[in-house]
Amino acid sequence: MTENFRNARILITGGLGFIGSNLARRLVASGAKVTLVDSLIPEYGGNIFNISDFRNKVTVNISDVRDPHSMRYLIQDHQYLFNLAGQTSHMDSMQDPFTDMEINCHAQLSILEACRNYNPDIKVIFASTRQIYGKPDYNPVDENHPVRPADVNGINKMAGEWYHILYNNVYGIRTSVLRLTNTYGPGMRIKDARQTFLGIWIRLILENKPFEVWEGNQRRDFTYIDDAIDAFILAATNPKANGKVFNIGGSPPISLKALADLLIGVNGSGEYEQKSYPEDRKKIDIGDYFTNYNLISHELGWEPKVSLRDGLTRTLEYYRKNLICYL
Repeated sequence: MTENFRNARILITGGLGFIGSNLARRLVASGAKVTLVDSLIPEYGGNIFNISDFRNKVTVNISDVRDPHSMRYLIQDHQYLFNLAGQTSHMDSMQDPFTDMEINCHAQLSILEACRNYNPDIKVIFASTRQIYGKPDYNPVDENHPVRPADVNGINKMAGEWYHILYNNVYGIRTSVLRLTNTYGPGMRIKDARQTFLGIWIRLILENKPFEVWEGNQRRDFTYIDDAIDAFILAATNPKANGKVFNIGGSPPISLKALADLLIGVNGSGEYEQKSYPEDRKKIDIGDYFTNYNLISHELGWEPKVSLRDGLTRTLEYYRKNLICYL
């Protein structure tokens, strides 16, 4: 897959974040010329340590995707845009909906306008979320499931992804959308739960502190970062992906209580407390969710390869060595 990227000029928004930095590492290894754009706003996922092992092989531009002037400049002369920058916290989106709208909606339209006016030949891959489905009518959830987001973040991500599909259909800018579920692995944000609850679980278990499991019966699926990167690369290189939306899944569904037990087993120690959902979170909880990813398997040949146990093992090993760099 990655041979297509030798000497390719690639721009990654959110490039110092969890997914962006792992993607950049893979692309640099393939011989690509990579530019990373990140605002490094503390509440979001950017961390310069994520690229410490290949910092001299990429160009880093500290900029905000909400700045149309910088994005207009950066878009030019690139063959691929992996559009990963976003506000990911569901609770933050409810408490500050306008900032979420600026980043996940308005900025996406501005980026696509820059592509239309200054680089219409670019290929764009947009990172969306399973949150747009809301509380599922059925599981596993496929792309035909109704979309009815349960929070502001889901509404704005839905708008952002459909801007991408619209610009593909109307203006011929090749775009693809990946709806991610719970993605985890080295480089994920762990100092709080803004990116994923699993991050704070990992931090606390490595600090020998109990973590909280709310309710515990809800089932989820999880995608290890290497598998997610495979999906982004396939969507970028296969013309069948143009103008399409794909679900990305992963592990067989597991209850949160069983996940907590597995994490403790893999770590060799740890404890958790089961608690009721906080009222403010319960209102936007989606209950059981797991993914039907048959479409991307059929169209692009993508399949998850890393088991949940192996993925958790690799993740814990990484943070045992590098915990201080993520606090």
